[in-house]
Amino acid sequence: MQIKQQPRDDDFYPSSDGQPMAESTDQFDWIVKIKENLERLFAERDDVFIAGDLFWYPVADRAKTKPTAPDVLVAFGRPKGRRGSYKQWEEDGIAPQVVFEVWSVSNKPSDIADKLAFYQTHGAEEFYGYDPRSNRLDIWLRQRDASGAEKLVSQPHVGGWTSPRLGVRFAVTADTLELYFPSGEPFLTTLELDRRKIEETARAEQAVAQADRALSWANQALAEAATERARADQENAWAEAERTRADQEHARAEVERARADQEHARAEAERTRAERLAARLRSMGLDLDD
Repeated sequence: MQIKQQPRDDDFYPSSDGQPMAESTDQFDWIVKIKENLERLFAERDDVFIAGDLFWYPVADRAKTKPTAPDVLVAFGRPKGRRGSYKQWEEDGIAPQVVFEVWSVSNKPSDIADKLAFYQTHGAEEFYGYDPRSNRLDIWLRQRDASGAEKLVSQPHVGGWTSPRLGVRFAVTADTLELYFPSGEPFLTTLELDRRKIEETARAEQAVAQADRALSWANQALAEAATERARADQENAWAEAERTRADQEHARAEVERARADQEHARAEAERTRAERLAARLRSMGLDLDD
């Protein structure tokens, strides 16, 4: 008996439509640039999921709604991780709040309208569409109209635009679209990021080398100072020894002077006694000269 093979989940919800991610290098570069820089922006947040060219299935019944694959999607409140597709009913019902489309030469106005209708119906809050060929940026923001209904409304952005959700600033110049982090740092291509990392590594290595040289100079200065201190201590010891010898010589001289004074006093005393004896003898009528 032949066992009937159960269909896989991917058979119901394929992760690819067989079409290339991008139709040109320019379109591909923009998709990668936006996705990688958004990943840098939210690298420290585990509750922000970012993907590029990933099928978004808003409901489980494919007969009711076909999926679409935004060039870049951002879902706040969803964990990072691998996915074959974004099945909204498996993501706590959370729709990606921010979506990007980089238009290619094959995109028709009807394609853009279909994308807008899909994102409006299924809960996207911000929709950015950019055409690198014409350097045109279109922005739609979910707003309530007078009746209270929500819809994606086209937004003017003369003078720039800052995404309410991302904090990213958009500026269309005469030649291209520029995007900036909330800090003011510009979005960079992979090549520019690699070049910056190389430059930062070189600067770090240079700083380490300078620190090593400064430490070597400091150690040398300490050694020289220690030598000078040792020399000064030795000279102080010699000076102290000289002062000690001088004090000893002075004490010896004092002893000699005291001895001489004693000898002189003794001689004076003998002379005084002799004179007194002679005077007494003379008073007794004795003449010592006879």
